[in-house]
Amino acid sequence: MDSTERIQAASSFLLQSPPGEINDVLNDVRTIISDDDLLQEGVLPALREYNIAQFITVDVPGTQHQSIVSEAARITVEDEEEERFLDPRSKTSFRFDHLSLEASDPQSVEPDEDTESLRAALESSALSYLSSHYHDGVATVFATPGSSRFTVQIVANKYNPSNFWSGRWRSEYVVNLDDHTIEGKVFVNVHYYEQGNVQLATSHNLSLSLPAAVVTSSPGSSASKIFALIDSEESKYQTSLNDAYHEMGEKTFKGLRRALPMTRQKLDWDKVLGYRLGAELAASKGVFGNA
Repeated sequence: MDSTERIQAASSFLLQSPPGEINDVLNDVRTIISDDDLLQEGVLPALREYNIAQFITVDVPGTQHQSIVSEAARITVEDEEEERFLDPRSKTSFRFDHLSLEASDPQSVEPDEDTESLRAALESSALSYLSSHYHDGVATVFATPGSSRFTVQIVANKYNPSNFWSGRWRSEYVVNLDDHTIEGKVFVNVHYYEQGNVQLATSHNLSLSLPAAVVTSSPGSSASKIFALIDSEESKYQTSLNDAYHEMGEKTFKGLRRALPMTRQKLDWDKVLGYRLGAELAASKGVFGNA
């Protein structure tokens, strides 16, 4: 396998990394490449793709909060060789290192005057929603300049390596006031790896209609009503996942194994050693009988 093939293999492994475990995967693929400089250069595109798709969060320089690195956050700046990402909450753009996961070079950004009032109201509702429903989450709300289109992104991570599991919830909602719609996507990834390796990767798409009263209300009222709809949809999806897990435990997993051995009788584990000893004696008896 040449260096190009090894880089492609390493990149593929990285893109499939479970939540919070990409550094572990990166350390493992170092043995495949055996060249740190080549590894860093070769897998950087994969790291960028992974970070953007997974809504990686970053501490914004000069603030006390985190923002989401995503395609919606990416902005184009003239005469800039490196891409920048926007934190609308602090009205700051920054560079992001996809290897170290750190932000740098903060610069002020003037918001769009026509959309900022509703964007800020959505952000306020998003933060309230987080505190009510997420143990540790980050939300960012982006406005599309010159339109009535807003993108709400939410991510919550839970890493518990001492108990061998990790998980990530991502949701994105595109609010279009012109079309009176909300188009949403929810992604859930869970990895459990104690004495095994089980991963759950599921997604849910939704489309909602916004009543005219929501569109014509004040920014604060509209934002509250929009998040009431989001709350309802996410609660229903959470319930459906819980029901699916229960059914899997009661039916699916039980269907993967026999309820009873071929004898149709339960095995008495206290007698297992006796069964083995009896088999050995029977084998010995056969040998002695042929002597």
